Formats: sequence, structure tokens, C-alpha cells
Amino acid sequence: MAHAGIKTVILLSFVLAVGFLLVILSCALWSNWLPLLVALTFVLAPLPNALFSRCGGDDFSTEYDGSGPVDLGRFITASVVVTGFALPLVLAHSEVITRGACVMSIAGGALVYGTILAYSQTFKEESDYE
Repeated sequence: MAHAGIKTVILLSFVLAVGFLLVILSCALWSNWLPLLVALTFVLAPLPNALFSRCGGDDFSTEYDGSGPVDLGRFITASVVVTGFALPLVLAHSEVITRGACVMSIAGGALVYGTILAYSQTFKEESDYE
């Protein structure tokens, strides 16, 4: 079981490195460092979910399964993820960056965010309070 965890960490670190490489190459190849903001948005995207996920509802409320803070965290995370995909598109549309830089930064950002999601789902701790 521990051996499979090491292989997962190695694979996820490789995918994360490829994602950051794509984002940095999208900046360096066209000498415009604005696509680097995409990596920042995708790195910061899981933070609201991580912060607000602990704010669950009480055990006595049966009408609504979620809670306000958890939904707010998901909303903020979704907004940041959409911003991460839309920012390069807007920059490419306004011709601030090239289309190649746009595609590379979106692909790299998606790899970075996907790696963070995969890592958090793979190594999520289950709490058993019974």
C-alpha cells in the first residue's frame, strides 16, 4: 500500500512539473510574463475549499445537507478556476499575449489544478467519529 503511495506522489509531481513548465514556457517563449498569473490563480484556487470545508452544518439539521460556508468556499473556488481559464482567453483576445501562449498557459494551469485536486483526493483523511 505504501509503495503505491510513492508511485502516486512521483506521478503527481511529474505532472505538476510539466504543468509549471508549460506555464513558464508560455511566458518565456513569447517574452511576456502575464500568463504567469494563470499559475498563481490555479495554485490559489483550492484554498477556499480547504478553508471552508471544515465549517459543516450540525448533525440535527435534516432539511439541508450542505452549509453556507461550505457553499461559499465552493463558489469562490469555482470563480477562481473560471478566472484561471478565462484570463488567458481575454489576454489573447485583446492581443496582449499570443494564441500559443494562451493555449500553453491554459493547458499548464489545468495540469497544475488537476494535480492539486488529484493529490487532495488521493490522500484525503477519513474521519471516523463513532
